[in-house]
Parts: sequence; C-alpha cells; structure tokens
Amino acid sequence: MSVYSMTGYAAVQSNTAGSPAETDSVADTSARLGVEIRSVNSRFLDLAFRLPDELRQAEPALRELLTAKLKRGKVELRVSLDSNSASNLRAPSSVTLQRLGSLEDSIKSWLPHASALSVADVLRIATNEDNKPHDYSEELLKLSKKALKELLAAREREGARLKQMLQDRTGQLRALSALAVPMVPKLVEQQKSRFLERWKEAMALSDSATLPEIAQDRALTEATAFAIRIDVAEEITRLASHLDEIDRLLESGGELGKRLDFLIQELHREANTLGSKSASLELTRISVDMKVLIEQIREQVQNIE
Repeated sequence: MSVYSMTGYAAVQSNTAGSPAETDSVADTSARLGVEIRSVNSRFLDLAFRLPDELRQAEPALRELLTAKLKRGKVELRVSLDSNSASNLRAPSSVTLQRLGSLEDSIKSWLPHASALSVADVLRIATNEDNKPHDYSEELLKLSKKALKELLAAREREGARLKQMLQDRTGQLRALSALAVPMVPKLVEQQKSRFLERWKEAMALSDSATLPEIAQDRALTEATAFAIRIDVAEEITRLASHLDEIDRLLESGGELGKRLDFLIQELHREANTLGSKSASLELTRISVDMKVLIEQIREQVQNIE
C-alpha cells in the first residue's frame, strides 16, 4: 500500500444542463458546477462543507463519500454553482398562458378597471409556475467523486515524497548509531588508564615505590563502574529496533501516522538517554545530531495519514 499525506488539493468543474419544463421552452437550465477539496493535517477526520443553499440536501451523501476514502485530516469541500442568467428565462408554456388569459378575463368581468397583465407580470408568474429548480445532486456527486480521486492522487504523491524523506533520515540515524558504537570501548579504556595514572600519582606522593595490587584492583573497579555508567549499547539496540519498525511501516503503507508518531517519541527518548550518558564531546554531538534528525522526522510524520 502507498503512504498518504494528509495535505492535498483538488478542483474540478463541469457544465451541467437540466431538462426544460416544457417542450416549447426557449432555453435549457445550464450552469457551471465546481467542486474544490482542500485537506491539511489533523489528528482526526474533520470535515467541513461549503455548499450553496440549493445543494444543502446533498451534504449527507458527500459526507458518506469522503468518510469512505479518508481517515484523517482537516478536509473542506467547497461547491460553487454559477447559473447563466439567460438560461433562467423560458418561454411560458401554452397551458400557463391559457390559464393566465382565462383568469384575466374572469377578473375583468368583475373588476373592469383592473390593469391588464404586463409582459413582466406574465414572465414572473410563469417562472414561479413552470420553472421548477433543477436538482443537481446527481451531477454534484459524480463531480465530487472525480475531485476526491484527484485529491487522493495528490495525497499519494505527497506521501511518496514524505516516505523518501523519512527513509533518508532513518538512514542518517543509523549512520550516527554506527559512529557511537565503537566510542564506548575506547572511552572505557581511556578512563581505565586515567584511573591507573591517578593511583600511581597518589602512591608516588605516599613514597611507595610500586603500585600495590589493591590499588590496581580499585582502579579496575572504578573503570568497570564507569563502563556500566556510560554503556549505551542498550539504547543503540532499541534505537535500531525502532528504526527497523519505522522502515517496515513505510514499506507496508496504509494508515500509519499515529504509529509513527509513537515511534518518534521512543526515538527521542533513546537519543536523550544517549546524551545523558555521554562521556565525551563526540558522543554528545552525535546525540544532538540525532535529536535534530528525529525532530525533522516528527514534523513530517504529522502530515502522514
């Protein structure tokens, strides 16, 4: 499966036409329907709809469409409907005109001084009588499916970029771990020699010609305690294990953002421990470099679904 980012954008438009109410209409109901979907990162799936009043009834179907394909992210779906002004005018049907004429004659028989119907009056009444609002729900759903498909493709492309970046960072962390491993034995040996030198100096001040065996044993004990205190083998092993799991998740794909977020916290903990056990400037620098890389990973993982 692919790795999907929560960041994406898609916009599609379509000209749609409705059937005229009567066969003698002079124009069809045509309009430009547009669907725009934006998504950014979020802990959960947060949907927002911006629909024209005449399309409010389509929101449940649109919500079902999005929740079937998206699992996380702050998603906004915006719909625009631009009707052509000329298409709103139709020739009144013959049935409507006959009814209006009959009603006008009936009214004038009772009210002879009543004003005659004007063309504007006829068009207004005919519009209310004949021109029923066109239902764009079907066209909107088709267009939204197309926009959603493009959004998923955009999120997949961004996810592929994030995957490559994360794998590059995990590779750098492995390289830093490899540098840290041989440093500990060297530090222990250096500290052992330092302890022995100090004991020799101390015994020289006490007019002792040779270093007693007990003094040497004490130096070795101190060196052993120091080795235990600075041993980072366990941290390096756990860090490598977390990196293996991150690489495995990236290869498997799917919904992995929350699991990656947990692993990043564990990586940060191991890097902190490595720094706290540091007994040399080089090891401290490695710990700092690790934390910088882990922070870069954490920022990008926030965008993965």
